[in-house]
Amino acid sequence: MKRAALMTVLALLCGLVLGSMVGLSLSSSNNSAAVSSSIPTVAYNQHTYASAVPTEPPLDVNDNTLLLERASQVLEALKQEDYSALSQLVHPRRGVTLTPYSTVDHSCDNVLSQDQVAGLAEDKQLYTWGLAVGSGSPIRCTSKDYFARYVFNTDYTEAPQVGIDTVLISGNALENVADAYPNGRFVEYHFPGIDPALEGFDWCSLKLVFEIWNNDWYLVGIIHGEWTS
Repeated sequence: MKRAALMTVLALLCGLVLGSMVGLSLSSSNNSAAVSSSIPTVAYNQHTYASAVPTEPPLDVNDNTLLLERASQVLEALKQEDYSALSQLVHPRRGVTLTPYSTVDHSCDNVLSQDQVAGLAEDKQLYTWGLAVGSGSPIRCTSKDYFARYVFNTDYTEAPQVGIDTVLISGNALENVADAYPNGRFVEYHFPGIDPALEGFDWCSLKLVFEIWNNDWYLVGIIHGEWTS
């Protein structure tokens, strides 16, 4: 009897030990499964987020439509004297170089930043913009007066001739836009003449030069041209 009772107790103890080991193993397996199943979920979420971010295609530098659209925006801002809108089209880092007579000279042509263009109407300070052809006297005036005489001297939105990367007419001044802006493209607006009685001796043109920044065209140069004796 004693021997049978002892065997029963030993059997019960073995059962308890084995049961506890099995439970521990199952618990460990469940935890591993939980950790392992969470890894692909995180990876999947990251992958989904990355693929949802839109990527902007690079600007087609040969697309004349985009270039003309930007040039038209500049002309409209000039016509409306909306210098705040114009400033947003100016290159944020380079600013815009202003050339009164066809030949670009970066060593002396004035450069206006975005902020200076935005405040152009209120700026009463006199600046020297170069030398007048013929007289050789300094062109000294406010920014607004310069724009009225050497930028939008006529309504270039009505120009009968428009050229892209092409100089439509050459006068006495050297035409060096391509050399002065090797990384740019330009649109020229040209009037063969204003007063028919002058038979073309009052022709004038406006070149708008653009370069790419942040995948868009920005204004870097405004070149005025006109007939000179």
